[in-house]
Amino acid sequence: MSEASFEEYKISDEIKRALDVLKYKTPTEVQREVIPRAMEREDLVVKSQTGTGKTASFAIPISEMMEWEEKKPQTLVLTPTRELAVQVREDFTNIGRFKRIKATAVYGKDPFAKQKEELKQKTHVVVGTPGRVQDHIDRETLNLDEVKYLVIDEADEMLNMGFIKEVETIINELPSNRITMVFSATLPKDVENLCHKYMKNPSPIEIAATGITTNTIKHRLVEAKEEAKISLLKDVTVVENPDSCIIFCRTKNHVDILYSELEDSGYPCEKLHGGLEQEDRFSVMDGFKTGNFRYLIATDVAARGIDIDNVTLIINYDVPVEKESYVHRTGRTGRVGNEGKAITFATTSEAKYVKAIERYIGFDIPLVEAPGRQEVAREKAAFEEKIKGRRVVKNNKTERINKNITKLHFGGGKKKKIRAVDFVGTIANIPGVTADDIGIIDIHDTFSYVDILNGKGSVVLQAMEDTTIKGKKLKVSQAIK
Repeated sequence: MSEASFEEYKISDEIKRALDVLKYKTPTEVQREVIPRAMEREDLVVKSQTGTGKTASFAIPISEMMEWEEKKPQTLVLTPTRELAVQVREDFTNIGRFKRIKATAVYGKDPFAKQKEELKQKTHVVVGTPGRVQDHIDRETLNLDEVKYLVIDEADEMLNMGFIKEVETIINELPSNRITMVFSATLPKDVENLCHKYMKNPSPIEIAATGITTNTIKHRLVEAKEEAKISLLKDVTVVENPDSCIIFCRTKNHVDILYSELEDSGYPCEKLHGGLEQEDRFSVMDGFKTGNFRYLIATDVAARGIDIDNVTLIINYDVPVEKESYVHRTGRTGRVGNEGKAITFATTSEAKYVKAIERYIGFDIPLVEAPGRQEVAREKAAFEEKIKGRRVVKNNKTERINKNITKLHFGGGKKKKIRAVDFVGTIANIPGVTADDIGIIDIHDTFSYVDILNGKGSVVLQAMEDTTIKGKKLKVSQAIK
């Protein structure tokens, strides 16, 4: 098969430009299957493993089909976790950046009032967890009248977390003439039933060419005694010397112990588990994405919603009890064609879990010896040099697409009867600036944010200090955001 290109799809120059900046060169298999059918407005049930580029497979066609002028949400994406909601929101924002697509994430443990204010703005895409979406519906802060596209992401995990009933309640609130797409790594009976009940002749798409885990990951198993695992971990990280690594533990307690131990040993590391405040969890995620530290120690809370293309090593410090968790954990590496490695430490008492995982993934995980003393000594100097240096993130998509964007803060909004077209009309009249240089416009009651693209921020900032909008002089500054 000849290598496909995004040029083949009927997508606008704005979306193509974003894909180019994001370095989406050729569509992955799931993108090749989903994009054209989604553009034909078909209902789709997609069985696809993690790390195959599935978020872009629905975000590209949906961003293309959004009507920018419509103020009410046109797309609703349901995700099982907050982390995934934020990740999907970010992907929509990046892909729809030059089309000025506004995406908002709503999830629990985040102030309701803040989300309510966000939803008052023109919003094209709402991404959220079922509980918080239902909360907004009940309190009439989320208007679903214009929703044309519903995406249920990680449907099997929704089922595992007991969200299916909430998902059904939300579906019943939506217009019946919508397009529905369901994405799932596995298709349990309950998920299939949901699809048959609420979808119109859905087209099944199964991306299974590489088995249940991608063939870009090397899987390895090391037998260990529980009390020797910390020492083994240090030896393995010295020998492997990864650019970036996620170490998965079964419990919060294990994460805390391991974090203290590695931090005391000089590892640039952070921890992530459900016991942390939501703000701290996002802060840790962002720090890992931008390369502030090399090692992330986490429970399964991080196995979904981390989309970083260059995690080189996954270590299962504890064998996951649920076989599906093994696939989601290891799927953090070897993403979108990159190579990765997953090393699992297994005690004798965990042998039954390993066997269940091997049956599930369809192959035996090769057993390897723990690193020897000489090998560790030989690699020590290179390891110590690397952990002193900052991790270079080669593919931080969000940073790349935001590179030439300046967010401006204007001291006026709805109360001064200012609309998006007023900003566009005024700014596009500045010499050397066109409407193509204006990004997302976010208008609140007493202030507004306007993204200026293509490195024109300073030009616009300077000009707007002496320019009125709708006859009103507004205070303007670079936003602290």
